[in-house]
Amino acid sequence: MIKIKKSAVLAGILGFTLALSGCGGGGGGTTDTPAAQPSDTPASTPKDEGNKDTTAEKPGLRMIMQYGLFDPKTEYVAKYIQERTGFNVEYELLPAENADEKLNLLVSSKDNYDIVKLNAMQFYNLASAGALEPIDELLESHGNYIKQSIKQESFGSATIDGKIFGIPETGAGVSIGEALVVRQDWMDELGLSTPTNADELYNVLKTIKEKKNVIPLTVSNKAPAIYGNIAATFGVFTDWKEVDGKLVHRAELPEMKEYLTFMNKLYKEGLLDTETPINTAQKSIEKFSGGKAAMYELPWWSAGTTIEALTKNSPEAKTSIIPYLKGKDGKAAIGVKTNTTWYVAILKSSKNKEAAMDFLNAKLEPETFKGIALGKEGVHHEVKDEKYYPILPIFNDELNNASNFLTGVDEEKYPIYWQARVRKDPVLQAHFEEYQKNAEGIMVVDPMSTAPPIDAVSKNQLKLSTMLDDNVLQFISGAKPIDAYDQFLAQWRAEGGADMVAAANEWFQSTK
Repeated sequence: MIKIKKSAVLAGILGFTLALSGCGGGGGGTTDTPAAQPSDTPASTPKDEGNKDTTAEKPGLRMIMQYGLFDPKTEYVAKYIQERTGFNVEYELLPAENADEKLNLLVSSKDNYDIVKLNAMQFYNLASAGALEPIDELLESHGNYIKQSIKQESFGSATIDGKIFGIPETGAGVSIGEALVVRQDWMDELGLSTPTNADELYNVLKTIKEKKNVIPLTVSNKAPAIYGNIAATFGVFTDWKEVDGKLVHRAELPEMKEYLTFMNKLYKEGLLDTETPINTAQKSIEKFSGGKAAMYELPWWSAGTTIEALTKNSPEAKTSIIPYLKGKDGKAAIGVKTNTTWYVAILKSSKNKEAAMDFLNAKLEPETFKGIALGKEGVHHEVKDEKYYPILPIFNDELNNASNFLTGVDEEKYPIYWQARVRKDPVLQAHFEEYQKNAEGIMVVDPMSTAPPIDAVSKNQLKLSTMLDDNVLQFISGAKPIDAYDQFLAQWRAEGGADMVAAANEWFQSTK
């Protein structure tokens, strides 16, 4: 648990009050997406077989959701939720621009809202300002399905000053997003074996450059691609690492210099794409799929379109996935984050707090939740070899926006249900499943994954991450010498890094 310092509370309340001052007690304005209103249920909406309550017996609820390109009142999932839970809910979507300002206006308006879905910074700000209801007692009396579905450690991420202020939504569980993919036909042509460590990777890339006259390795200029599996071989896994009982940010790890030295060597010798500092993910994909690059750190979600384009451009091309490389200790490891994705809270101003908790709890009743995630068996999905597969196109048509309606997940079952979404395309599915298989038993979880929003971290993280990534590219490309890293690190610490690390460690020590 983390304590909110008095100064942080005052700052939060001040910011909240200032944001609300322009409201004048009005109705909160409008967004581009209209709020949900009762409408006819889609033909494929299953009839409620388990909940006999009627909407007339329950109060109407109002919920603020994050931005999305859809109209809630026409969504299959919204209708399904209404029929299963018996609650009629009006949804208000935040706009794409100035979402925080709009959120504050809605929260302060005389139009009574009950539930809100928040990102980490929004959650911290509203909790600090006293706008969110502590839900400990409501969970005990009205949250049996929620408590069965969500692990206690996950609730730690929503706990401030010893009180739970929201339901943590942890997403689809632990999974690996990227891996190095190589042109296997070229590897075979050159008689090259799959590299197992950084030195072997260097030798493979060097041979490819000499023999094929293509870009040996291309990566995009954004995290996590500029770190990826190669950084992991040097012990740089995620943003944070536990070292001797303390949290150390990747920027402060001595291993970071080793990684940058290696990448700079690749860059100087033309083994790493010389356009790395300006490469977008799309540019790198185009180079790999166009036959101009031999190796790419490929996200599994881009695998289907990338391999399709490669096959179209080079019908003879074959690819393979390189297992995660081993470090100096001879062991492979890869970093993962398991952070809380969203926080679902009940507003202090709600007149229907118990009903709001009843609604959120009902959505996690096992069969109801399964229907939100997967739809109806035989209509939206089918089961083959004990795996869930989508039935297309209706799965996309009616469940494409289902995740927007989640308000917490069954942390054991949702990672299984969710995988139906990667089985829309056999190539995408194959890459996802092989990445996960290769990562079994070697995943290193970011120790800050279960932390609640922490003021010094939340307000500095984006700025400092951008600062680090920008400088990493300069060190890799030689625009800055590696010897200047300590000078950069001093600036990083002075601009909020030291405060962020101290606050992270204050929380970390409180968990022991």
